[in-house]
Amino acid sequence: MKRIWGAVAVGAMMGIAAPVLADVKSGVDAWQQGDYAKAIGEWRPLAQNGDPDAQFNLGQAYKLGRGVQPDLNAAMDWYRKAAAQGHLRAEDNLGLLMFQQGDRANAMPYLQRASMRGEPRAQYIVGTALFNGDLIGKDWVRAYALMTRASTSGLAQATTSLEQMDKYIPEDQRKQGLALAATLEQSEKGGALASASPAPVRSAPSSVRTTELPPSTIGQPVPASPAPKPVPVKPAPQVAVAKPKPTPPAPRPASSVPAPAASGGWRVQLGAFGEEGRARGLWGQLTGKVSGLSAYQPYLVKAGAVTRLQAGPVASSDDASRLCSRIKAAGADCIPKKM
Repeated sequence: MKRIWGAVAVGAMMGIAAPVLADVKSGVDAWQQGDYAKAIGEWRPLAQNGDPDAQFNLGQAYKLGRGVQPDLNAAMDWYRKAAAQGHLRAEDNLGLLMFQQGDRANAMPYLQRASMRGEPRAQYIVGTALFNGDLIGKDWVRAYALMTRASTSGLAQATTSLEQMDKYIPEDQRKQGLALAATLEQSEKGGALASASPAPVRSAPSSVRTTELPPSTIGQPVPASPAPKPVPVKPAPQVAVAKPKPTPPAPRPASSVPAPAASGGWRVQLGAFGEEGRARGLWGQLTGKVSGLSAYQPYLVKAGAVTRLQAGPVASSDDASRLCSRIKAAGADCIPKKM
């Protein structure tokens, strides 16, 4: 059985938080104008007095090396203080940074909570751990679900890992994982508002806006690119496990579910995407909504930079039209295609 442990780069994650409190907001305004020293001067006394937004912002500054010398230990310390007061973005950043720095076991509880809030890098790490059975117990259904969500979010290395998982995870568990991914997506949407702002610590809650930051170009504490890069989690990026290795499946046309017994010269096309992960994500959603769709085989048909999601085989034009009617009733596009 193949281990898929890979890597995650923390990058410049999540912006500066600014409640409608004059000093914190003044610091954000200064930050956006490039006056990092002034921003630090506004935030530090508030952070020292326990303001979680100011603590989170100082953590960002120390991680990126803006207005202060880059110091990942200081960044984690400020993230930890803010997270202890319920600042969810600080908790997400803390877990990812701890993991990157090698404190993986202690990072995992933070990452598990972040993965449930929809943080794709946390979903990638936790999904990998669940697949390998490292740090936490093995659970291939949940591993496939989290990796699907991370891939759908556009995390390229999650899409690569998902392709590896297809070779080892049985079909029934992959189907369960896709259904769970659709459930997780709805849960993430329901919790998006709560995770976007810190828990109130004053007499009245404060509204929050965020400002996305470019990656740091000062020093080398964090990779400069916002896209994740492999960082080995094991002595080698890919580590084989001495387990019985399943016989590789016969080549099939970019599909992850065997075809139904019926054959035919028709398929239905559900959409075209610039990212394969989005096609996989749509398939996971629709199989949970459209009765009978899971009996068909999904096809990921490459056409240059575009991936077309199709399902089939369908016996006739009439059957394809009826299947499209059910898919459209679920709110998705569908076109019968003669093969």
